[in-house]
Amino acid sequence: MRVPPTPCATAYPDAVTSLASELIALGPAALDPEKLAISFGLLGVLAIIFAECGLLVGFFLPGDSLLFAVGLLIAGDRLNQNLIVVAALISVAAIAGNLTGYFIGAKAGPTVFSRPQSRIFKPEYVTRSQEFFDKYGPAALILARFTPIVRTIIPVMAGTSKMNFTRFAIYSSVGGIVWAFSMTTLGYFLGQIEWVQKNLEIITLIIVAVSVIPIIRELRKARTSPDSADADNDVQ
Repeated sequence: MRVPPTPCATAYPDAVTSLASELIALGPAALDPEKLAISFGLLGVLAIIFAECGLLVGFFLPGDSLLFAVGLLIAGDRLNQNLIVVAALISVAAIAGNLTGYFIGAKAGPTVFSRPQSRIFKPEYVTRSQEFFDKYGPAALILARFTPIVRTIIPVMAGTSKMNFTRFAIYSSVGGIVWAFSMTTLGYFLGQIEWVQKNLEIITLIIVAVSVIPIIRELRKARTSPDSADADNDVQ
């Protein structure tokens, strides 16, 4: 059965393509959420969120900090947009990105993860993901929204492990809405504090640091787990 193209696959193709080349031209500045929001405007923000939430190549793009910066810029009248409208549009872009990631995983995942000698895309990751989604599905999809990199990878893994699409779409949508509204609203209200406006770089670092803590914790667990040690021995 042929899967019809999703709205996410057709909504932003030109924007994402042109944005990619411009991001490369920006260099290190491409990771500055405030500069990104000001330089590319709302359409650019939506394209970045779409890529960061569903395309594997978008894992390095800012997510949480970008939404916070957007809310802050709206509060300071530096981005002439309505907060609710912007949060709603970001929700759509985030959900669209996740749905795209799911279909990428469903279509290309089995081939990529069927290579037994691959050190990055290991077959056992699919099995572990299936067990993980069966046990923590709803909570995993919602909480993953607030974790960089995981937010990009988890939709692909959900598609690869054949997670029920309806279940995935529902909880991914809930997570996308909660994430978009909470982060932009937080930036909006804190953005009305003068110290926050003058120290966005510090706030951004704090947001990134807090978001990365779960990743570091899981990596440490993986390195000390018996399964990880067995996998390393098998490779050797």
